[in-house]
Amino acid sequence: MNFSSANRHQFIASLKQHEFDMLIIGGGITGVGIALDAASRGLKVALVEKEDFASGTSSRSTKLIHGGLRYLKQFEFALVKEVGSERAVVHKLAPHLVLPEKMLLPLREHRGFGSLLTSFGLKLYDWLAGVTGKDRRLMLTRRQTLRREPLLKKDDVKGGALYAEYRTDDARLTIEVAKKANKYGAVVLNYCKVTQLNYSEIESVCGAEVQDGISGEIFSIKSSVVINATGPWVDQLREMDKSREGKRLHLTKGVHIVLPKEKLPIHQSIYFDIADGRMIFAIPRGRTTYVGTTDTNYKGEIDRVVITREDAQYLINGVNENFPGVKLTIEDIESSWAGLRPLIHEDGKSASELSRKDEIFISPSGLYSIAGGKLTGYRKMAERIVDMVIDNHPRRREISKCYTDKIRLSDGQLIHSKSVRRYVNQLKKRMTSLGVDPEHAHYFVENYGKQTEKIIKDVKTIDSGDIHLTLIKEEVRYCVEREMTCSSVDFFMRRTGRLYFDIESVLKYKEEVTNELALLLNWSDEAKRNDRDRLETAVNEARNFLKNAESK
Repeated sequence: MNFSSANRHQFIASLKQHEFDMLIIGGGITGVGIALDAASRGLKVALVEKEDFASGTSSRSTKLIHGGLRYLKQFEFALVKEVGSERAVVHKLAPHLVLPEKMLLPLREHRGFGSLLTSFGLKLYDWLAGVTGKDRRLMLTRRQTLRREPLLKKDDVKGGALYAEYRTDDARLTIEVAKKANKYGAVVLNYCKVTQLNYSEIESVCGAEVQDGISGEIFSIKSSVVINATGPWVDQLREMDKSREGKRLHLTKGVHIVLPKEKLPIHQSIYFDIADGRMIFAIPRGRTTYVGTTDTNYKGEIDRVVITREDAQYLINGVNENFPGVKLTIEDIESSWAGLRPLIHEDGKSASELSRKDEIFISPSGLYSIAGGKLTGYRKMAERIVDMVIDNHPRRREISKCYTDKIRLSDGQLIHSKSVRRYVNQLKKRMTSLGVDPEHAHYFVENYGKQTEKIIKDVKTIDSGDIHLTLIKEEVRYCVEREMTCSSVDFFMRRTGRLYFDIESVLKYKEEVTNELALLLNWSDEAKRNDRDRLETAVNEARNFLKNAESK
């Protein structure tokens, strides 16, 4: 079944008619990862998400497939080994979307670790993660460090180190995994909220009542197993199951700010420490540089997490401390995002000290819940919980082992970094022929890979009018017909990242995008007004830092 918003009625019909081996609640990276793993092994899988795919934590991370260097400090060697080695796997599965990124780690006098300890730590990191060849850590002298990044505060730099990481778009990764799960037969639906869990005569969970957020229709889904992969909402679903006891979530808030590249024109990604001892990233992306993250306890509203002026100032101060020549102010920020990490509570530990390791809880009713973990480790998290489910499955001997490490995402035509670069160069020529900045090729390839061809195939040179508007309309059409896009916020925030990294294009084309969606999805005038209101709210939340200081 084509992964199109127009096919929602068919997805809903399938959810009503069939009994599933597994119902997954939650459409973030963990949920869709489980769906792909289970469906590819031959299980009959359903997944529902109350909002859009990746609308929670999975669109609000630091957007790195990284090995968790700082977890060496906490002696979490197994976690570093797993997520470190997973970086290379996920890069192989989607080389256009998971991009190699050399990270510069400056070393300073009387701060952080010394050169010897850093060198040993990075060597251990490389060994645990299986890093080989030119991606291994490289120690730098003071002169080499400052040559690589002249903006760094020079007073106390004593050297530096380069090590390998990978940059991604977390929401794009999530939607590509969801699409692939659908290709393997999983029935995957966004805007479908669980209103209650259903139980058998022996009080085992056997499905759920759900409500379609588009039509309002309420219906039942039957399933042998129900998995709670709702991220920050895990404990809420456990409460619905009357099983929130023992271990519980500890939510921490992470904030990122986006700056025009000319305001922070760093030469490469940098991981640096600030006055309170925390480490933050500054990462170039397109025409911007983004900075994050914070790590503070959060007890506010889970459904609305925004950046405050105080959060923004904390990051601005950290940048100015390390790059004194840039003299950033709050007003230099273009956009921002804030997300929650659903960690496992440990008494006596601060937000930064909590483990990022995932855990699985099984309630007396048989509800499986999974929490913790990192974006990088989504595939292994899925493998663990599906293995656990299969151990209790009557056909367990017939079900194959996990092989998602071999399932390429997107259309699989770009098979390594070299083919990605080659395609970018080809696309640059086509962008030029259309009268578009050739650098726009990076935007298309890093979002869609070779699927870009489906977007631009009918676009011809336009002598008059707005070629960018033509391209964006084709992009909207693709996202509706092939990525189950249901709103302008879905499009601008999670399918394209424009709300964060090109907010001016959102402000410029928001009316045309809403009109195009209305045409494709047969919206009423009221639906159009509601869409405009939701987008306005999203833009305001991305710029919440401009308000007066508020409590976190």
